[in-house]
Amino acid sequence: MSATAGTRSPEELAEARQKPRRLTELLLLVVAVAIGVGANILVDPDQLGTGDPHILVSGLVLGIGALLLHLVLRLRAKYADPYVLPIVVALNGLGIAMIHRIDLTTDQSAAQSQVLWTALAMSAAGLVLWFLRDHRVLRRITYISLVLSGLLLLLPLLPGLGVELNGARIWISVGGRTFQPGEVAKITLAVFFAGYLSTNRDLILLAGKKIGPVRLPRFRDMAPMFAAWLVAIGVLVFQRDLGSAILFFGLFLAMIYLATSRLSWIVIGLLLVAVGGFFASRIFGHVAARLDSWLNAFDPEVFNRAPGGSAQIVQGLFGLSSGGLFGQGLGQGRPDLVSYANSDMIITAFGEELGLIGLGAILMLFFLFVSRGFRAALGTRDAFGKLLAAGLSAVIVLQLFVVVGGVTRLIPLTGLTTPFMSAGGSSLLSNWIIAAIILAISHTARRPVVTGPATEADLAEVAAYEAALREASRRDEQERAERRERRRGAGRETDGSGRGRPADDRTAERPAARPDTARQRAVPDDTGVTEPIAAAGPGGRRGPEDGPADDGTPTEAMSRLTDQDRRTPGGPRRTENGGAS
Repeated sequence: MSATAGTRSPEELAEARQKPRRLTELLLLVVAVAIGVGANILVDPDQLGTGDPHILVSGLVLGIGALLLHLVLRLRAKYADPYVLPIVVALNGLGIAMIHRIDLTTDQSAAQSQVLWTALAMSAAGLVLWFLRDHRVLRRITYISLVLSGLLLLLPLLPGLGVELNGARIWISVGGRTFQPGEVAKITLAVFFAGYLSTNRDLILLAGKKIGPVRLPRFRDMAPMFAAWLVAIGVLVFQRDLGSAILFFGLFLAMIYLATSRLSWIVIGLLLVAVGGFFASRIFGHVAARLDSWLNAFDPEVFNRAPGGSAQIVQGLFGLSSGGLFGQGLGQGRPDLVSYANSDMIITAFGEELGLIGLGAILMLFFLFVSRGFRAALGTRDAFGKLLAAGLSAVIVLQLFVVVGGVTRLIPLTGLTTPFMSAGGSSLLSNWIIAAIILAISHTARRPVVTGPATEADLAEVAAYEAALREASRRDEQERAERRERRRGAGRETDGSGRGRPADDRTAERPAARPDTARQRAVPDDTGVTEPIAAAGPGGRRGPEDGPADDGTPTEAMSRLTDQDRRTPGGPRRTENGGAS
């Protein structure tokens, strides 16, 4: 056994301990596609003999798209989470089936458009996975993401481009098709929040005045965050879209809480929501109408009011009630009685035809997706990746909570779409991109990092690092000496004995606070993508997937040198995700 282990490379030993599990993913994808196609057949079994191509086309799009994404993961992110992609495919397939089921009774063609958007969304996810070799490159565009978010939210307000539908101005029209830029803005805002908070977390936590048990951050530390929040909320107020405003503010609160772990931010945020909701209900008529429909849904006057009545909410509640525990069966209910049953109210359609058990299974799929996203956040080694994966997972949680809470009358109905399931191309596209980013982060989190006795290349990099430190120290000392000489020549004070002394000797007694540029180049930051040492990492070797190296630090390299002193060459190595190999 030991002889066999000694002939295997460290990469092979690491991979043996941390399996990619792509075969598990492939088997689950077969089940997921079967669920989508089977649901499409069950909504109307008679359509199999009519020559309707919808079942075949939707099945091919789901099957081929899932297979191509699986191949991309094998080639570019083979250690990605094996459960995320099958869950998303299953949810998408169920959504197409229900949209098609509603089309059969309303003479619409939303299912065809949804299949087309599914193909585009899966293609976009594949491109993200192919080109996003390391999620940490997104940190470079932290402030670009903020600017892009503002532009995306302003687009619907531009004359000739923005379109107002159902009282909300959140769409743009391009080539006769509508698109909702705010769906993409939630991704760019999450990138900005993750980049800014991972860089300034310590300042937000430690700087500022302390009032009782709460430490308030300085305004200049929180100004970019509040600017992003004010831009999002301000534009969304003009767009008259309550649901997106709640989503963006919830994302803001979730990410700052994830970064600081302080419950006071949640308390402050809830107070702001209460105050803002009170004033919005007094100032904006559409907000007041939503609250009235929520609080007095069964009032006949409110029920029959058009527009802004509660008929949609009440009919959805009746549909959920008629579904009972086991449901009416796919194709056997009357979801067409509910307005916007294929988008805003698709949860009630599933509740009516699949019952509480079926709806609970769908919610469990969402729970598994979000839990895998948080698992990727826990496993990744850099603060930016942790915040980005957790923030994007929080977006899905918030959106699902707002949708389910609205249709069950727990909170006011907002008009948000159910992720991956509701009719709507912009929502489907953005959520597939979110899934792709989470997969990329999970690959970095689950990928084994080979450690062990240092190689000659490791020794050379450590020597270069130490030489850079010595050079940085020499430059610091030289610059401090030059500053002391300049101060002595610039002005002297005369004491009682008539001898001069420097005007301020205190600067000579304390070390310079300016970080040296040479040292900054030598020490890697936690992006791990631009610095010479972080790119290869002193002592950090790239794995067999030829992806970017993990965060190698001089401490890790020196620990290898220590291991090399204690071990014989060719001895056992350790992997970060496993024990001695």
